[in-house]
Amino acid sequence: MKFGFIAHPTSVGLKRYVKMLDLLQRNTQDQHTGYNRELWGKANLVPFMNFAKITSASGATCEGMIKYMPLIAEEMIADPRAIAERVVAGVEEFVADGAELVGLGGFTSIVGRRGEATAAKSPIPITSGNSLTTYAGYKALMQIKEWLDINPEKETVAIVGYPGSICLALSRLLLAEGFNLKLLHRAGHKDKAEMLSHLPEQYHHRVTLTGNPDDLYDECKLFAGATSAGGVIDVAKLQPGSIFIDVALPRDVNVDARPARDDILIIDGGCVTATDAVKLGGESLNVTIKQQLNGCMAETIVLALEQRRENYSLGRYLEPVKVLEIGELAEKHGFYAYPLASFGERIDRQHVTNLKRYYHQDIYAIDKGDTSQRLTFIDNIIAQDPAKEDTLDRHHQFINPMMVEFLKQQRCDNVFRKAQGTMLYDNDGTGYLDMVAGYGCLNLGHNPSAVSQAVKTFLDEQGPNFIQYISVPEHTAKLAEVLCHLAPGEMGRVFFSNSGTEAVEAAIKLAKAATGKPGIAYLKNSYHGKTLGALSITGREKHRKYFQPLIQAMVEVPFADLDALREALQRDDVGALMLEPIQGEGGVHVPPAGYLSAVQQICRDTGTLLMVDEIQTGLARTGKLFACEWEGIEPDVLMLSKSLSGGLLPIGATLCRSDVWQRAYGTSDRFLVHTSTFGGGNLASVAALTALREIVAQDLAARADELGSYFKSELQAIADQYPFIAEIRGQGLMLGIQFEQTFDGAVAASAREFATRLPGDWHSTWKFLPDPVREHLQAAMTRMEQTLGEMFCLKFVTKFCLDHQILTFVTANSSTVIRIQPPLVISKPEIDRFVSAFASVCEELSTFLD
Repeated sequence: MKFGFIAHPTSVGLKRYVKMLDLLQRNTQDQHTGYNRELWGKANLVPFMNFAKITSASGATCEGMIKYMPLIAEEMIADPRAIAERVVAGVEEFVADGAELVGLGGFTSIVGRRGEATAAKSPIPITSGNSLTTYAGYKALMQIKEWLDINPEKETVAIVGYPGSICLALSRLLLAEGFNLKLLHRAGHKDKAEMLSHLPEQYHHRVTLTGNPDDLYDECKLFAGATSAGGVIDVAKLQPGSIFIDVALPRDVNVDARPARDDILIIDGGCVTATDAVKLGGESLNVTIKQQLNGCMAETIVLALEQRRENYSLGRYLEPVKVLEIGELAEKHGFYAYPLASFGERIDRQHVTNLKRYYHQDIYAIDKGDTSQRLTFIDNIIAQDPAKEDTLDRHHQFINPMMVEFLKQQRCDNVFRKAQGTMLYDNDGTGYLDMVAGYGCLNLGHNPSAVSQAVKTFLDEQGPNFIQYISVPEHTAKLAEVLCHLAPGEMGRVFFSNSGTEAVEAAIKLAKAATGKPGIAYLKNSYHGKTLGALSITGREKHRKYFQPLIQAMVEVPFADLDALREALQRDDVGALMLEPIQGEGGVHVPPAGYLSAVQQICRDTGTLLMVDEIQTGLARTGKLFACEWEGIEPDVLMLSKSLSGGLLPIGATLCRSDVWQRAYGTSDRFLVHTSTFGGGNLASVAALTALREIVAQDLAARADELGSYFKSELQAIADQYPFIAEIRGQGLMLGIQFEQTFDGAVAASAREFATRLPGDWHSTWKFLPDPVREHLQAAMTRMEQTLGEMFCLKFVTKFCLDHQILTFVTANSSTVIRIQPPLVISKPEIDRFVSAFASVCEELSTFLD
C-alpha cells in the first residue's frame, strides 16, 4: 500500500529550510538535464522524501512519499478556505502518484476542519494523525509519572488548548489515570457547561476550566499543550520543576530554543521514534530519518502498514479506545514514544529526575532554619541505598552534568560500590580490572590493608590531626624526614598540601621567592595541574584558553629541544625550570636518553632551579622509586602527590633543598607567607608513612620494572600487527598506547564523491562559493577528521569496559593515547588478561588497517 503525507514548516526557519531544499533540488535537476520552464514553475507541494519501501518490525511493508506545503501556520490561517483547496489539490497529486491514503500534518489538517472537510472532498481516505500524536503525548506523561514517582491525586495537570481534538482526548486519558486537570480554553469560550459536556460526567469534579494562562502557573507543574495559536505559555512564569509536553506546532511555549533555565523541562510532545528493526527504505550507511517522527506522519505509515484504507483520525472527537489502538499498532510495528527529546535533543531519565525534588516536598522541601528538618533530610540521604541511576542523577544535577553525559556517550558511566587491590565492583558484583588506578593514585591498589589499618588505629586511638598552628604534628614531622632521606638530591625541607596541583603551586611560589625572578620555563605538552598557577606552566592551550590572562613571564620550551631550553634559561627573568621526567598526561612521552642529565647540567650552568614534577611518575611507578633516578637527576625542588597516601587520603608534598627554602622563607617576615589549613595533618601523614613503607617493603619499583618490560613487549607484539597502533611507549608500569587511525582527507573525499555522484554539477557550486564559506568548511572538515581519530581511540576504551570489564582511559592532553597505569600490585595473569583483551579489540576493530 502506498501513502502520501502533506507536511508544512512549523517556523520561519524551517520554511527557509524547505525553500533551500526546493532551490537545491531544482538547481540540481537543471544542471543535470538542462533548463526547463516547467521545472522552474510554481508548485503546490515541494517534494521532500520518497520511501521506496518501508518494512516494519513485524515484517509488514508499505511505501510512500512526503511533500511540503511551503506555508507556515500564520499563512494558512490567514486564508484557510484557499489553503483547504490547496490541500485537496495536494491529495489529488498523491492520488496521481498511486497513493491510497493521505495523512495531513498540523495545519494542513486544521484548515480542513481537522480533516473532516478534506475527507469529504478527497477521492481516498484521509487521516489527521492526531490519534497517534495524542498517544505519544500521553505515553510521555506516563513515563514522567513513573520516573518522578508522581501520585496523580497530588499533581494537577494543565492542559493547554482544550477542547481541541488532541487536548480533549488527552484529558480523557489522564482523567482515567486519576489526575486532576486544569483546562485552558480560548478566552472567548464562556459556556463552561458546554465545554464540560465533552468529558464524562463522572470526572467533572476533578476538572477546572480557565481562559487565563496565568491561572495555571501557581498550581501546576505538569503541562501538556496542543493549541493552534502557539506561544501561549510564558516560560519565565513556570514554577521550578515544571515539565511541559509541547505537542503543538508551532510550539505553545514562547521560546524557539531551549530556555535559559535548568529547573524546567520542555519536551517535544506527539513524536515517535522507529526502532532499528524498522527499515524506512533508501537507507545509506544504516542512516535514515527515524527519530522524533511527528505522530501525524507516523500514524499514516502505521495505517499503511496495516493496509487500512480508512478515515482514522478526523474531527474534534478522538475516541480514547482508538488512541490506544493506534498506539498499540505503532508499537507492534516498531514505533515508540521514546526516547524523549527537548527541542530535538534527546533527553533521558536523568534530565527528568533532576526535577524530582520539586515533586516530593515531604523529602526535599526543608526549612533551612529548622535543625530537626535539616537533620532528617541529611539522615534520609545517608540512609539511602541508591541504584546506579540515582548516583548518576545526583552527579548530573549537583556536580558536572556534561561529565555524566560524556561518560554515558562512551558507555563508561560506571558506579562502583566496592574496591580491593586491582579490582572495582559495581552494584551487581561484576568485577572490573582497573588499569587507570586513579591516574596513578593507587600504586598499592585499592584499599591497601596496611594503610587502612594504620588510619583506623590512629582514629581509634583518637590521634590529633589538625594541630599545625598550635603545636607541631608528630607524624607529619616523621613523614618529612623520611621523604627528605628517600628523595634524590639534597632535600632538606617539605611543604605539605592536599593535591598535586597544590604541590606545584607551592613550587611556583617557592621559585619566585627564592630567585626573585618572575619567570619559570616549562615544556610544551606538559601537564602540571589546573589551578591558575599550575595552569600557567601547563603546555596545552585547550586547558588554558578560558582562563587568560594567566601568570605572566612563564616561558614555554619545545619538548626535548636542548638548544631552545638553553636559550630560555639564559633569560634574565627566568629563575626556574619545571618538568616531568615522563610526560604522563601529555601522552606518556619519554624524553630521549641523556636529555634529563643534559637539562640538569644546563640548569647548573645558568643558575636555574631544577623543579621536577614526580606527582605521577614517582613512588615506584616507572621502575625506580623516583623516575629522575634513571638518569641520576638531583632536583632542587621535587613534587609528589597521588600515591603518597596509598590512595586513601588527599596529600601533596613539595620538597626542596634547605638553602632554597632559606632564601624563600627563612626570615621572621616570610616563614608563614605560604601555608595550608589542611596540608600537613597527622592523619594523611600516617597514611603516607605506611604507604611509603609498603612501597619499599614490597619492592614495587623492581616489580614495576620487571612486569612493565614484559607488559610493554607483549603489547608491542600485538601492535606490530596493526598499523593503527603507532607506538607503545613508556617505562615501568606507566605505558601509553598511541593510536593513529588517520582520517585525513576522508571528509573532503566524501564531499568530492557526493559532488561527483549526485545529479548536477556540484563541483562548480563549490568553486563559486564565497572564499570565507569555503575556508570555514575546510577548517570544519579538518577538525572533523581529527575528531574521528579520537572517536576510534575512545571505542577501545568502550570495548575494554563493556566487552572485557577492563577500565582504561585517554590522557588529558591527547585523546588518541590510552593510558596503561595499573596498580603496581598487579599480577602477571592480570597483565595477560589485558594483553588478551587488547588483541581481541584490535582484531575486532581492524576492518580498516590504514
